[in-house]
Amino acid sequence: MNFWTKVAGIILRNRYLVLLCIAIVTALLASQIKNIQFSYTEANLLPENHEANVEYNKFLEIFGEEGNLVLLGIKDSTVFTPEKFNAWNKLVDKFDGLDEIDFTISIADVKELKKDTKKRKFVLEPLYKENPNTKEEVLAIKKQLFEQLPFYDNLLYNKNTGTLQTAIYIKKEIINTPVRRDFIYNILIPEIEKFEKENNLDVRISGMPYIRTLNAQNIQDEIMLFVLGALLITAIIFFFFFRSFRATFITLLVVLIGVVWAFGFIGWFHYEITVLSALIPPLIIVIGVPNAVFLINKYQQEIKKHGNQAKSLQRVISKIGNATLMTNITTASGFATFVFVKSSLLREFGILASVNIISIFILALLIIPIIYSFMPLPKKKHLNHLERKWIENVVDWMETTVRENRIGVYFTTVFFIIFGIIGIYQIRVSGSLIEDMPKSLEFYKDIKFFESEFGGIMPLEILIDTKKEKGVMKLATLKKMEKINETIETFPELSKPVSIVNLVKYSKQAYYKGNPKYYQLPTSQEQNYILSYTKNSNNDASMLNSFVDSTGRYARITTFMKDIGTDKMDIIQERLKAVIDKEFPSENYKVSLTGKALVFIKGTNYLITNLVFSLSLAIILIAIFMAWMFRSPQMILISLIPNILPLLITAGLMGFFDIPIKPSTILVFSIAFGISVDDTIHFLAKYRQELMENKWRIKPSVYAALRETGVSMFYTSIVLFFGFLTFTLSSFGGTIALGGLVSVTLLLAMVSNLLLLPSLLLTFEKRIANKKVFREPSLKIIPPKEDNIDE
Repeated sequence: MNFWTKVAGIILRNRYLVLLCIAIVTALLASQIKNIQFSYTEANLLPENHEANVEYNKFLEIFGEEGNLVLLGIKDSTVFTPEKFNAWNKLVDKFDGLDEIDFTISIADVKELKKDTKKRKFVLEPLYKENPNTKEEVLAIKKQLFEQLPFYDNLLYNKNTGTLQTAIYIKKEIINTPVRRDFIYNILIPEIEKFEKENNLDVRISGMPYIRTLNAQNIQDEIMLFVLGALLITAIIFFFFFRSFRATFITLLVVLIGVVWAFGFIGWFHYEITVLSALIPPLIIVIGVPNAVFLINKYQQEIKKHGNQAKSLQRVISKIGNATLMTNITTASGFATFVFVKSSLLREFGILASVNIISIFILALLIIPIIYSFMPLPKKKHLNHLERKWIENVVDWMETTVRENRIGVYFTTVFFIIFGIIGIYQIRVSGSLIEDMPKSLEFYKDIKFFESEFGGIMPLEILIDTKKEKGVMKLATLKKMEKINETIETFPELSKPVSIVNLVKYSKQAYYKGNPKYYQLPTSQEQNYILSYTKNSNNDASMLNSFVDSTGRYARITTFMKDIGTDKMDIIQERLKAVIDKEFPSENYKVSLTGKALVFIKGTNYLITNLVFSLSLAIILIAIFMAWMFRSPQMILISLIPNILPLLITAGLMGFFDIPIKPSTILVFSIAFGISVDDTIHFLAKYRQELMENKWRIKPSVYAALRETGVSMFYTSIVLFFGFLTFTLSSFGGTIALGGLVSVTLLLAMVSNLLLLPSLLLTFEKRIANKKVFREPSLKIIPPKEDNIDE
């Protein structure tokens, strides 16, 4: 009596106990769902000790959180009428008074820097004392702001288009907490909608806190869409194949319990819901259904053969149990390779996916035979699908192709290999923070508005360490910083930079009675008396603190980036680095480029390196697995070729259709490889069994294996294809690409395993079979044909 026969006996004899255990575990995991947290920060793709993270954390230590800015913009000439102008300022004042807000900068807050000759200091005076009552007064304020105060250009207005911008700085301590979400949804958005309605103005909103909040909400909303979509589409296909409500109901029950377990594990491990972990529940549905296909199909075949329910159920577990265990282990190992990656985002995804894949296998193996044991035998109509004509025609066509047209199969394979290699050379890498965001939603259009009006919303920071206290305010340092500013202004992808240099220029303008032509750095002669005024002034200290730390050792230059990919960013970095290296000798200064967007771009490049590692690891793991199972080195090559080919074609398609490599599409290869190897294992296991039955004659063995496994492989591949296609319902570009690419890859893998794999066996296996190299495997994946279980 083999191991799986014993397992079958234990499961069926203790069916009430098994069901009770499943119910208890489900209840315990369901109680953990309350611990699920939603992510309030960007996904950090880099390890904690990576240089880019270390530099970014140092910047945060000195200047605090940089992603706390919400921007409001209005592009409407009617805002320069007294009613609307005053209403706008009143709205900003209202925000300024809130507990969640640190401070705001808008036209109402504009202070003019003026020289107090008596006290030898600069004072800040409001741009206007009282609210304007006439249009002329408003236009006078606009003229003074646009023409006399270049300091505020690109901060509060765009001189060329007349667009106004208001900056709202959220308190740094709430920026990565649920309070931020409550503020955005319960205060900011309702107040702005009310203002728009009352004043007939269109207000644009953006900034990282706002984008992150709406994005996180979108991810939450889509989880249920994916789960319901995956359930519905797999149920429809399943019913179409099996024509049995009973079989469909049992399958849905298994995957629903699997979904509860998936959410339970996320809560139990205290992981956050991210773009990736949100895919786990639907992924479990899609991967769980093929398990049910194999188990139910086998049960119905056995019933059709001899009509004995007890024997059929026992054979389902003993004959299919091992094969499905192996296929689930290979799928799980494809995901588990992410565990070795240093990025916590991918590691969590790998752990969750592999744990849940093994869980759904256990659930299917326990629940399906037990529930069928309580039910009457399937009726003849439920077994009709086993003899359906169209599926027989598909299998006949595959057999004929392998038998008579192997050369055609090889030519097609070579064509696709060339196609894939050409496409790979056209793949680009994208490290954009917002590329995947839903293009149809208002907040994406707002991002594009701020990009065209003010040069972007993603902060890029340059941190300058002068290595000595008060080193920043030396004219030599300021002039060096001005060189960086000039370089930044040559890039259309970057906004005008803001730094202490702007404030010193403004001081000189104020010294010369506000004349805008003096908005420039002081000369060495002017330096002493202008800076002496600055030192005596305490009311611009808060402005100064934004740009320089309290010791005067560190300065920051802030610019905002448009949505650019890694290629353009590399060019910008190189040019900036050249200026930095020339102007700031490393013995006196340490200058680093940082900021959330830059860390994300570096994270994408880091992930690509890890993708190659995790995919190679998956291939090596599965190769070792094949060697262990089949004890034949030739079988390793024959089994890997049909699974690597679809990955090559998919990579080619990405190149031709301009689908970039990014955090979301990186997963395609490991997921697809882990799942497609399942078909190979099913086919080769059956083939080996047939070889023994047919006394090592290859041809009848290949055709018999193709006939028997072809139907199940076809069914499962169709379920997987449409199951992954549900991800294309997403509004996130990356999730759509992931769903579409995995679907296509798995369809190609099915064709490859049903045509190329048998062709390779027939062409190359003669030597192996004759020499009996294909020895007894370590594991009997499928037991000998008619083993006398309970007979």
